[in-house]
Amino acid sequence: MMKTPSKTLLALLLVSCTGPALAHPGAHEHVLAAGFLHPLTGLDHLLALLAAGVWSARQPRGGRLLPVFLLAMLAGAVAGMAGLAMPGLETGMAATVVAAGLLVMASLRLPAGAGMALFAAFATLHGNAHGLELPLASAVGYLAGSALLLAAGRAIGARASATVVRCAGAGVALAGMLLLG
Repeated sequence: MMKTPSKTLLALLLVSCTGPALAHPGAHEHVLAAGFLHPLTGLDHLLALLAAGVWSARQPRGGRLLPVFLLAMLAGAVAGMAGLAMPGLETGMAATVVAAGLLVMASLRLPAGAGMALFAAFATLHGNAHGLELPLASAVGYLAGSALLLAAGRAIGARASATVVRCAGAGVALAGMLLLG
């Protein structure tokens, strides 16, 4: 019998493979799919979300980090959709990948409030970038894709050995440094 997180992850994966049930097929499907695929296809977003999930699995009360991350990302996206671009956005996003990788690599534990504030800041940057690039109609797909990556990272963090997690964190940090270019 599968544990509940495994069932949840499996359900998210199965749902992601289905098409949307829309009364008017066409443009809606493309917008939803574009939103869903955006965090899966951008290396900086992919690594940041997976690392955030892994790190949350190893934190006290880490389950609270995921909804905070998603809400902060949504807030950043709404700001971006309104035309507000955060200064130093590309460099900031790459820096969050480095920082998230280092947190995972070091297995650093933070008080719950500090961890939430840190990842809310990371998520706001990534959300702002998404909001500047995607139309409002893609927000549902974007949040679903992001939630899937966070859940996958959390599942990895909960099941992988400390050595594997630390090596993965080092890899994420290195990739972030390459993104800083």
